[in-house]
Amino acid sequence: MGKSRYESGFEKLSEVDGEQGDKVIKSLNDIAPDLGKFIIEFAFGDIYTRPVLDLKQRELITISSLASLGGTENQLRVHINGALNVGVTPDEIVEVFIQCIPYVGFPRVLNAVAVAKEVFKNREII
Repeated sequence: MGKSRYESGFEKLSEVDGEQGDKVIKSLNDIAPDLGKFIIEFAFGDIYTRPVLDLKQRELITISSLASLGGTENQLRVHINGALNVGVTPDEIVEVFIQCIPYVGFPRVLNAVAVAKEVFKNREII
């Protein structure tokens, strides 16, 4: 018998986000445990496990989407860490945000770069 969506999703979440992802899920246990389950089963169990894109591509898409939305600094923090975990370089992360400028504007990109700077400092990259 194959793995459940939850098992596959939790493995992928751990691979991408490490302990940061686990912290997000645990932070939901006392208020919205089903939300954590949906994140694991749907986002990571159904989407992140699809075969066409690799994890680097998925995280680049994710951080560009989050930057475009704006107001997603907490999620950006997790996914910038995730991008670094799967081999995206700091220069690639910054370049993704620069590419977003013509489409989403300077304010959202400046906010995303500020989060990246925080993550890079915490990881002692800069």
